[in-house]
Amino acid sequence: MRQTRKSKKIVAMMLAVVMIFSAICFKSTISASASETSGVSFYSMGKISTRQGITTYEVFVQTNGNAKDQEVTVHYFYMPGLGWCDAKAAYVATLGDGSKIWRAVITSYDCQFAIKYEADGEVFWDNNNGNDYTAASVIGAAPVTSERLSVFQFNGGDYTINAVLQNFAYEKNVFVRYTTDGWKTYSDQALSYVKTNNGGTETWSTKVPLEGVSDYSGFEYAICYQVNCTEYWANYFGANYDINYAMHY
Repeated sequence: MRQTRKSKKIVAMMLAVVMIFSAICFKSTISASASETSGVSFYSMGKISTRQGITTYEVFVQTNGNAKDQEVTVHYFYMPGLGWCDAKAAYVATLGDGSKIWRAVITSYDCQFAIKYEADGEVFWDNNNGNDYTAASVIGAAPVTSERLSVFQFNGGDYTINAVLQNFAYEKNVFVRYTTDGWKTYSDQALSYVKTNNGGTETWSTKVPLEGVSDYSGFEYAICYQVNCTEYWANYFGANYDINYAMHY
């Protein structure tokens, strides 16, 4: 009788362990599945203009997946008393990894937004883990982006270029490749570290000399970020940045 009770006790303990292990595995599977199938993330953003305290932003969103019907919407807070609004994003480009980039323009007094992604009837959200995104969210999934500055971006013959990048490693190299004649010729110029931002991203900067350039229509640039034996380019999704990539009041 003692042997039987002992055997039953051992079997019960083994079953309990199996059930706990199965529950952990099942929970992990759900979490991984939700993360992989959501397929949407904030990519980067920049200010376009500010008038009477209300700022217009461009918001870029990255999606993954091959859904036939896709729609991206930026759900944002306009201003107190007028509440939340929606801005539909337009497709911009497909990146080398097959993911898609979308762009929405929002106008907000106090920038706060989340991203809604609809794919073949399913709805997914990226709301910064429940915190929403704000005006401080210059960069998301993008490895590097060019930061929109004020009208003083072009001053005294020098054009200021700021890059915001993910801090993938301490050893890194950041430079701008620019042309003043429509890419008949080009020059490379290094950017220098400026500061570490909230969230761990970094800002790097340089001033490109444009004194003596009479026709700015030929000026374009792209930013290269070299880290861990990999190159990342910020080139406005193939269109390159130009003299007008500044904030206009």
